[in-house]
Amino acid sequence: MPAPFTIGHVAEAAGCKVQTVRYYEQIGLLPRPRRSEGNQRLYGKAELERLLFIRHARELGFPLGSIRDLLSLSDQPDQPCDAVDRIARAQLAQVNRRLAQLQALQTELGRMIEQCSGGRVGDCRIIEMLSDHSLGVSDRHWTTEPSK
Repeated sequence: MPAPFTIGHVAEAAGCKVQTVRYYEQIGLLPRPRRSEGNQRLYGKAELERLLFIRHARELGFPLGSIRDLLSLSDQPDQPCDAVDRIARAQLAQVNRRLAQLQALQTELGRMIEQCSGGRVGDCRIIEMLSDHSLGVSDRHWTTEPSK
């Protein structure tokens, strides 16, 4: 794909939508592109690489604020990478918290399914438990006895 690229080309190359590219420009993650005589956005290889960086970071779950910081740090290649390491460690901690939440969710769903006797929907423990909004998922104590 020869430079300059249109917005459609960079969006396709990065696996995102044109609206996403515009949004990243709007919030300052991507610089405003130069324009053709017909006012069409034109991007170079550097902008495409930056968009690919953003997309990869998003796939790894980094929030936009962290991506902004990482981009800023990447623009200063001679600086020590301590700040980059802190950002990555914070993201890893967030992933670990989310994994723990998902494991708890998996356990709770398994318990709900085990409680199901396969009878009528009106007697279904899964429906009963989902209808009980008084407790959070982590507060539930599953038993074979219906709640009163």
